[in-house]
Amino acid sequence: MTLTTGACGAVSGAYAMVDIPAPHPEAVVQSTVFLDDRGDYVGRRGPVDRQEVPLSRVPRHVQEAVIAAENRSFRTDSGIAPSSIARAAWAGVSGGARQGGSTITQQYVKNALLTPEQSFSRKAREAMIAVKMDRTRSKDEILEGYLNTVYFGRGAAGIESAARNYFGVSADRLSLEEGAALAAIINLPSYYERAGGDRDVTTTLRRRWAWVLDGMVLNGTLTAAERAGAVFPAFRFYPSGKTEGQRQYLLDVAAAEAADRLHISPEELARGGYRVHTTFDLALQDRATQAVQARSIDSGPARRAPVKARLHTSVVGVVPGDGAIRALYGGSDYARQPFNDALSGAVETGTALDALSVGLSRPPLDALRRKPTATPVEVTAAYAAEAAGGRYTTPYTIARITRGGKTLYQARPAPARESGGGEAPVDGPVATHTGGAGDRTAWSTSWADELALGVALFAEEPPERGRPAAAARLTPVVGEDPRAMVTRLAADIRPAETPRR
Repeated sequence: MTLTTGACGAVSGAYAMVDIPAPHPEAVVQSTVFLDDRGDYVGRRGPVDRQEVPLSRVPRHVQEAVIAAENRSFRTDSGIAPSSIARAAWAGVSGGARQGGSTITQQYVKNALLTPEQSFSRKAREAMIAVKMDRTRSKDEILEGYLNTVYFGRGAAGIESAARNYFGVSADRLSLEEGAALAAIINLPSYYERAGGDRDVTTTLRRRWAWVLDGMVLNGTLTAAERAGAVFPAFRFYPSGKTEGQRQYLLDVAAAEAADRLHISPEELARGGYRVHTTFDLALQDRATQAVQARSIDSGPARRAPVKARLHTSVVGVVPGDGAIRALYGGSDYARQPFNDALSGAVETGTALDALSVGLSRPPLDALRRKPTATPVEVTAAYAAEAAGGRYTTPYTIARITRGGKTLYQARPAPARESGGGEAPVDGPVATHTGGAGDRTAWSTSWADELALGVALFAEEPPERGRPAAAARLTPVVGEDPRAMVTRLAADIRPAETPRR
């Protein structure tokens, strides 16, 4: 009796003395996420792919799927599973295999609040903290912390990042079937992350997904009819394809501009947990990438050329009268060429600006005419001003920046009407101008009231044996009239019908 009383007293004393620690920094660091103009995911910057979301933004069916998968008694238990603690204790003293089977509360404590050390004393402390957390915090608070820190594979920590990585949506748009699939993945994320691309993995996950849904029925959070109608979801391809890898050009530009708008360093931006809403249109961007690839217009050694010339392509889409950049194709392979042809490539101005109205000649366009070369972005922005009846706006890529639901930056483009020149925006068929500088550059600029599109081709002889890089002739590289090629490429990219305001 005395021994029992003493043991109980020791446990009570330990419980009273234990504090609930704050989450360790690695568990709560957030990445900055970049979205396109429709809210679709472009990419991220930061050491960990994690974006914190309140539980209110996680659909109830997703919450219940996670509970069914990981801890079916979560709503009513005391925060610990005595049987799993007993197994862990026996393994600790007997030298047996390490044990799992923790509750959601224990998992949250273990993964977010404590170090990964494996010992009986750590397991005991984990249990004490879990019990105290269960008694001092609501189940919703615990579940929110868990969902924001648990690892799902594909580099995604937390439900928001997992939703984007597996299904291309934010957490609040997850369906029942998608939520159950993510819940099933938690058990073995490094294996299940290949679902959708590996047949065996997908088959195994489908079985566990069905088990999760059956658990929801047993828990009373899903009806038999809803269970019968559930269809196993389709996953985004993993790893990402070529068009997604090409988006690093977009991220470079947007990250630099976002940091500048917030007056912080790129490093502070990356770990700040911001949501950066860009001006990019991923549908247009991907169409540009696919059009370049389909016509084999790719940066790399040209087979037809007598020299080892490289062909470079840039595509820029700008909204007239606003300056928002919708597309920015800067190269085919960011890993091989981080240099962005759209931002830093050179178009010899000469005849490139001839199609602009004669009167459209006030700053900054008159300054552009005096330069021997201009970047594809500068040239396209000039034609965007023509399409807007003379209203020139500086091109930009950041529409809005938020954090924790609060808007920190909102773009307010201020078009400046150029004196002279066109008085009304183009309203009719798309206007097109195609030209070239000798046989070194070919471009096509087309404009209407919703989009000015610039496409340019360049050829370059790479540096060799101390000789610097030099411009190369286009015709031997592409094997045909470069102007005809760039015109067809522009037609492939531009939407069939330009939407009106």
